[in-house]
Amino acid sequence: MTLVRIAENEYQECHGGDFEDFEVGMTINHWPGRTITETDNTWLTLLLMNQHPLHFDKAYAEGREYGRILVNSSITLALVGGMTVQALSARAVANLGWDKVRLRDPVYVGDTLYARSRIIEKRPSRSRPQQGIIGVETTGLKSTGETVITFERSFLARCRP
Repeated sequence: MTLVRIAENEYQECHGGDFEDFEVGMTINHWPGRTITETDNTWLTLLLMNQHPLHFDKAYAEGREYGRILVNSSITLALVGGMTVQALSARAVANLGWDKVRLRDPVYVGDTLYARSRIIEKRPSRSRPQQGIIGVETTGLKSTGETVITFERSFLARCRP
């Protein structure tokens, strides 16, 4: 978060960045993290229409490979991606896409996740001269250090006048 002075003793809270704020190679540790609850997992799994019992049937999950309920991987992607918005794309013009999504370690109810992003691309837009494209590689980590997800994302950022 950045505070921008708009008048005497008055500031505007700003999130995200303009094209000029990003440099290839910079790394951002996103904060705060989020602990996933059973309610988060059950409601969001059913909202997403994923009816696999590994995500909400404790008796079923206990008899399977992981021995307990798994957090739906769509929730992991959405949560870790959402953690990056405040610092990266809160002022973006558009999200352009996700690539190379990889699930590395299972996530369980009670796990706390954090996100870290590294800028991997920055270039002016060819079709929109007042905007540029930012590419990031994001890693989702458990509080214990295990990597649970990695993905690349690109977004269209505005340039300063």
